[in-house]
Amino acid sequence: MKRIIAALLALTLSLGLGACGFAASEVKTDGPVNVMVLNGTTGFGMAKLMADAETGDTALDYAFSVESDATAVTAALVNGDCDIAALPTNAAATLYNKSQGGVRLLALNTLGVLYVVANAKAVAVDSLEDLSGMTVYVPAQNPLYQMKALCGAAGVDVTLDDSYAQPADLRTALAAGEVDIAVLPEPMVTIACAANEDLAVALDLTEQWTDVFPDSPPVQGCVVARTDFTEKYPDAVEAFLAEYGPSIDYLTQEPTEAARLIEQTGVFSNAAVAEKAIPRCNVCFITGEDMRQDMERFLQTLLDVAPESVGGALPEDDFYYIGK
Repeated sequence: MKRIIAALLALTLSLGLGACGFAASEVKTDGPVNVMVLNGTTGFGMAKLMADAETGDTALDYAFSVESDATAVTAALVNGDCDIAALPTNAAATLYNKSQGGVRLLALNTLGVLYVVANAKAVAVDSLEDLSGMTVYVPAQNPLYQMKALCGAAGVDVTLDDSYAQPADLRTALAAGEVDIAVLPEPMVTIACAANEDLAVALDLTEQWTDVFPDSPPVQGCVVARTDFTEKYPDAVEAFLAEYGPSIDYLTQEPTEAARLIEQTGVFSNAAVAEKAIPRCNVCFITGEDMRQDMERFLQTLLDVAPESVGGALPEDDFYYIGK
């Protein structure tokens, strides 16, 4: 049986077929499929696919770009310059509502990736309750809304300051000693702790979230596509998902090589930091009904705390791309 499987695999490879069953570049579109990736955790899982695209070993003809600001990505989706993109989950829901259904959710790619990082010489934090009475600095958007929901449900009276709106700016301030306690995503956690030996992870907010909201997983990153793209090129969407899943799996299967590709493709600038951060990035590949269920529960939690965080309402059923 093993010989038969090996022979079939060899035949598949000799024919130029990938794991998804499509030959390289056999799925046709009017032009390259434009994919925008955010640098950092939500983009990590795209690195292997990006590298394969550079060598022509993909079912689609891709044109990738890496962005540092989600607003640039959402603007490109709206004006049609982008077909598929990685986004924070709340940004995806907000864009759906603001564009009257202009995007569809293809997959979840990142679960909880937030951590409370503290200067151990200045503050002592061993539990969520220890944050009561403190000012905790939090990046804007998804991290801020998640902390509001988490602390509110847990009855923790904390002041959340998002004056450092971008995670990189907050990381720099924390490492420089300008603030003593902050919420950061990976890989910013790894960078900050490497820059200041007094810093350490005080709380894993995924664990805290799961304790408070056991039925609402913290899904922070996702991939969406323009609705008209999914309707015009359903085979291309299927081909992308078939290639994207293994690309995400590659992070945990081959972290050293994956980190090298993350740097090579410009998703993140430092392979050593990326490799160290990967185990705490909680990458995932969730599609179909599981995706819908997890996303709906998470968005409902955010909606209850801050309706503006998801665009004022839960997305309708057509937001979810369940597949052909």
